[in-house]
Amino acid sequence: RIGSASSLSSAVINTRLQELVRLFKERTEKVKEKLIDSDVTSDDDSPVASPAAAAMPAPAGELEGDKPLGDDHYCEMLCCTFKHRPWLDHLKSYQFPSSIDPLTNLMYVLWLFFVVMAWNWNCWLIPVRWAFPFQTPANIHCWLLVDYLCDLIYLLDILIFQTRLQFVQGGDIITDKKAMKENYLRSQRFKMDVLCLLPLDFFYFKVGVNPLLRFPRCLKYMAFFEFNSRLEAILTKAYIYRVIRTTAYLLYSLHVNSCLYYWASAYEGLGSTTWVYDGEGNSYIRCYYWAVKTLITIGGLPDPKTLFEIVFQLLNYFTGVFAFSVMIGQMRDVVGAATAGQTYYRSCMDSTIKYMNFYRIPRAVQNRVKTWYEYTWHSQGMLDESELLVQLPDKMRLDIAIDVNYNIVSKVALFQGCDRQMIFDMLKRLRSVVYLPNDYVCKKGEIGREMYIIQAGQVQVLGGPDGKSVLVTLKAGSVFGEISLLAAGGGNRRTANVVAHGFANLFILEKKDLNEILVHYPESQKLLRKKAKKMLRSNNKPRDEKGGPGDALVIPPRADTPKLFRAALAASGRMGGQAPLGQLRWRLKELRAMQ
Repeated sequence: RIGSASSLSSAVINTRLQELVRLFKERTEKVKEKLIDSDVTSDDDSPVASPAAAAMPAPAGELEGDKPLGDDHYCEMLCCTFKHRPWLDHLKSYQFPSSIDPLTNLMYVLWLFFVVMAWNWNCWLIPVRWAFPFQTPANIHCWLLVDYLCDLIYLLDILIFQTRLQFVQGGDIITDKKAMKENYLRSQRFKMDVLCLLPLDFFYFKVGVNPLLRFPRCLKYMAFFEFNSRLEAILTKAYIYRVIRTTAYLLYSLHVNSCLYYWASAYEGLGSTTWVYDGEGNSYIRCYYWAVKTLITIGGLPDPKTLFEIVFQLLNYFTGVFAFSVMIGQMRDVVGAATAGQTYYRSCMDSTIKYMNFYRIPRAVQNRVKTWYEYTWHSQGMLDESELLVQLPDKMRLDIAIDVNYNIVSKVALFQGCDRQMIFDMLKRLRSVVYLPNDYVCKKGEIGREMYIIQAGQVQVLGGPDGKSVLVTLKAGSVFGEISLLAAGGGNRRTANVVAHGFANLFILEKKDLNEILVHYPESQKLLRKKAKKMLRSNNKPRDEKGGPGDALVIPPRADTPKLFRAALAASGRMGGQAPLGQLRWRLKELRAMQ
């Protein structure tokens, strides 16, 4: 029994191996045909399991119903069952990264957000608690709780995050733990982080809870500027954040000035003169209103009475003029950077309009030029894509071209089966052009030096007796003009008129660029030539061979005379015209003359 079972298993395995070899051979032949001729349909389906596989016996000791239950977890949602891992196991299996890339790690940007929030708490609330009577023995525990929570965030930033930041040394990205820690300890950032955590809170036991003892916490400004740069790098509209940040600078300067004004009023005595705060209403709102009028130099303020009030007001005016001018300059730079592209577009359009007016270009042409400017700008956000990419290295330009255009070009049937690297080189040579509605992309009979790939929109191929009948409408992903581009000798003239149907974005590949690329890819060059010849043969076939209806004739052509009948007529001609065949020949001549 054991011998028969082993022989049966070996027979089943041999049968299965032979069938797998046969399937692999068939797959190899199909791939070869696909590479040689892209018209062959590819079979992407996986090989179907043979019946022998189902007949293989299951290993001993393993039943069909036995399934590992320890690693599989399921949850039911509506009518479906999904496999997932419990959140607790996922949390336990999570490992904190040994090194952090500060330029691309979003988790680090999120952590910087919390650090900046703690820093803002200290910068905004320390002056308020020092000047205004908002900190009382009744709520002192709430203030201290938030203070020490911010200190904990500072401490975690030093011990966990800053010691794991990658850095570049000699062109290499350093990820060694010891090297990253030493780099942080030698940096200026570490000195400022240690200084901002000076334990001046121990003086609370001697002088009381004085918020000014926490002033070193405001020295963690380097985290704030780092957060700004990292956040602007990931935002699509960073100028909005810049405007908000500049506005926050102005509000903070007014905030500090209002705190100083309340302190000066308390020093002089609340309500002692007409210049100081009189102690009525909300103290912070009234002091902030005074700070706004002072820094923006609106006027209408009461005159200072004492020497202290005069000096304080003079310093306030000087600081207000300086701070307000700086804020206006920053806001101008932010708005200018945000509208730089729009300004460039407007200047180009104005120069073009001035040029057309100088040479008295017809109004219809001017309107089409304006329409092209507006559509190109609103669809692409720029007038020329090459100007944006010219500063990038060749490798980065290729990466961007692959992400933007590869999905479209890879679906073109003409280039299927070609070398992948050849397509990559071709992507860098593509040039994007926008055509307006009813613009002629190419005309019949003109010399063709480029081919077109439709990126967006539609184009119509015109023909017929009047040249205005729509033969076919091509959509995104279609190619035309390839016959003129690939044809050799005198076959490089356009064979039809092509007109843009609506706005159309096209990729243009010039013939000289394609020839320069194909020099390095001879196999792809042979494949494209084969396809070009096949396309030319299909285009040159008469319509009757394809089974299409031919042109109807008013008088059908005369059938040829049989050879034997012609021989008999010739013999009768030599014998004389009186024979019956001679009369018949004379009758046929009359019929031919009538036709």
